[in-house]
Amino acid sequence: MGWRSVIVTQHAKMSYSAGLMVVQTMDGTSEIPLDDMALLMVSTTQAVITSALISALVKNNIKVIFVDHAHQPIGEVNGYQSANRDCKVLEDQFNWQQQRKDVLWTKIVAAKINNQISVLKCFHKNVECLQNELDQLEVGDETNREAVVARKYFPLLYNDDFSRHNGSAINAALDYGYSILLSETNRIIAGNGYLTELGIHHRNQANHFNLGSDLMEPFRPIIDYWVAGQKFRELTPEVKIGLIDCMNIEILFNGKKEILRNAISRYVTDCLNYLSGDKDETRIEVEFTSEVPNDALNGNV
Repeated sequence: MGWRSVIVTQHAKMSYSAGLMVVQTMDGTSEIPLDDMALLMVSTTQAVITSALISALVKNNIKVIFVDHAHQPIGEVNGYQSANRDCKVLEDQFNWQQQRKDVLWTKIVAAKINNQISVLKCFHKNVECLQNELDQLEVGDETNREAVVARKYFPLLYNDDFSRHNGSAINAALDYGYSILLSETNRIIAGNGYLTELGIHHRNQANHFNLGSDLMEPFRPIIDYWVAGQKFRELTPEVKIGLIDCMNIEILFNGKKEILRNAISRYVTDCLNYLSGDKDETRIEVEFTSEVPNDALNGNV
C-alpha cells in the first residue's frame, strides 16, 4: 500500500505513463510512481487530469479528491467495484447482526469521547461535564451521548461563542481535515470489498459514505487538536498541507505506535472483520501523543 499524499495546488496537467503519474507545471515536469501514492488531492480548479491517469489511480486503489472554487473538498473518485468485492462480502454486510453493530458503535463513541476529553486536557480545560456524559453511555448510544458531548466540547475547545454551523476559518479547517479522514477510511472500506453507503449508525440516504462516517469518528479529535493549536485567519495552502500531513503523524493504536494512516487501515479492517463475524472481539484504543504537530508550517507532505 502506498504512503505518499500528493497535493496539486497550481495550474497543471496530470497524465499517466508506465506506472507513473506525470505532472506538468510552469516550473517543470515531475514523475511520481503510483506504487508510492495513497492519496491525490487536486487542490485547485485550474488542473487537467487525463482519463488514463484516473483509470490507473482507481485500479491502484489511490484516493482522488477534488475541491471546488472555495477550495473545499467536494468529491472523490470511487471505482465501480473493488477488486476484492464479491457476493459473499456483500451478503455478509447486508446481514451484519444488530447486536454487533450496537456493540461496535458503542465502542466507537466511547473512543471518540475519550479522545475529546484528552484534547481538552491538553488545553487545560475542565472535562468534568464530558466525563459525566461518557459515564452515561449505553449500548448503541440510545440516548445520543455523542451529540450531547459535541455540543459541549466545541465551545470548550475553541470559545464560548463557537458554533459548527458558521463559516469561520476554524470550521473550514475542521471540514477539510475531516474530509481527509473520511476519504482514507472510505479507501480502506472499499479496498476490503465493502460498500461505503451501508453504515451501522449513519443512515442518510443522500450520504454515499455512511459507513466511513461511522468508522472515522474516533480519529476526529486528532484534527480538532491540531486545528486548536494553530493561529490562522483563513484556510491557507500551508494549513491544508498541515491537515493532509496529519495522516502521517504517530499515534498509539491499541497500545502500539503507528502512523495514523496505518492505524486507520488496521482499525477499519478489524471493525469489518468483527461485523462480519470473523472476529469475536474488537478493540478500539486510539491515543495521540505529544508528537502530534502543533504548527501548520511543520506540515509538509
